[in-house]
Amino acid sequence: MDGSIDSKPILVVLAAGIGSRYGGLKQIDPVGPHGETIIDYSIYDAIRAGFGTVCFVIRRDIERPFKESVGARFESQIPVEYVFQESSRLPAGFLAPGSRTKPWGTGHAVLAASGTVSRPFGVINADDFYGQTSFQLLAKHLLSGSKDAAMVGFMLRNTLSDFGAVARGVCATTPDDFLQEVTELTHIEKAGQEARNTDPNGRVQPLSGSEVASMNMWGFTSAIFGQLEEQMSAFLRLHLQDAKAEFYLTTAVNNLVEAGRLRVKVLRTQDAWVGVTFREDRPQVIETIRSFIRTGQYPERLFGQVESK
Repeated sequence: MDGSIDSKPILVVLAAGIGSRYGGLKQIDPVGPHGETIIDYSIYDAIRAGFGTVCFVIRRDIERPFKESVGARFESQIPVEYVFQESSRLPAGFLAPGSRTKPWGTGHAVLAASGTVSRPFGVINADDFYGQTSFQLLAKHLLSGSKDAAMVGFMLRNTLSDFGAVARGVCATTPDDFLQEVTELTHIEKAGQEARNTDPNGRVQPLSGSEVASMNMWGFTSAIFGQLEEQMSAFLRLHLQDAKAEFYLTTAVNNLVEAGRLRVKVLRTQDAWVGVTFREDRPQVIETIRSFIRTGQYPERLFGQVESK
């Protein structure tokens, strides 16, 4: 296998919302023993798995602080690129209304990378901890030469919080693990080893906990950009004047799968997704990282100890 940078997949990190969610970049909380953040662990895992470049999707107004406080930490480890998600950047024929200030969602964020990314690529959220195996599965798929897209599927019970209800994309799959549909359930709570979702009308849906959950960890070839542009054009024809409407990547993928225009291989992982949905989650995230260090999955100090394949 060619080990050059140009043959390795790219990791696209969706970080345009990170400043607004955390109230400022300086408030990205460390979770590792030497100040490491969740992003640090994701990039470390990606390099080990065989990714060759990181492309951060950010907003222009956070460019300088993001590069200084986040991006600069990785530039000695892996080539780093930046692209900007801007509310005014839309498919041909559409002009964003003046009232629009927020970006248009995760599908729009991936489209922002279309002029920069020309190799197979993975997509992750900046503030989610996906686990070592998840990156290995995704990199292996992207390096295989497959034309199919991919989604890393987590066991639902491994993605829930002890401290409240969460929203998750619950997946239906074929017997050979291709995606059929992702259904967004917005109020999922633990129920022992099982789970339950409560819909807006108060109806309770029991869940086994073993369902496949999407946590926005995807793999694509560059062919997805043209498909996303078509999907976003259709979305804008209906929602251009809606100041709050968002073009979600999951919705676009669902549409393409249902139309038979995209096959998505579901890569099942036993890794536990970790994130800070509630303030009370943070100590658990810190302890999870400590346990991984104790079992040798990560070194005590990340940087300077990464060996790329």
